[in-house]
Amino acid sequence: MTWYRAAAVADLEGRGVLGIEIDEAQVALYRVDGAYYATDNICTHQHAFMSDGYLDKACIECPLHQALFDVRTGEVLDGPASEPLATYPVKVEGDEIFVDLPAR
Repeated sequence: MTWYRAAAVADLEGRGVLGIEIDEAQVALYRVDGAYYATDNICTHQHAFMSDGYLDKACIECPLHQALFDVRTGEVLDGPASEPLATYPVKVEGDEIFVDLPAR
């Protein structure tokens, strides 16, 4: 796995979720209660950007068919999705957010 700079902390201020591309991977960053999380940005049910969905506490709703996922674990909370989102370790150094992604 490799740590990549994903965004500045300020990029998530007031939004809660941000879609980014890191080394050709689509990643969604989340800020929940002061903690940061990262998942795949593509819904496991059908191709939709999770970062376009509605974030409520630690739950992201897919904008296409309203599948619900826990951003902390990737777990499906409500269908139609049946596969969890991949999650990635996140660390903050100063004002920068880093995500640890598998080698491509």
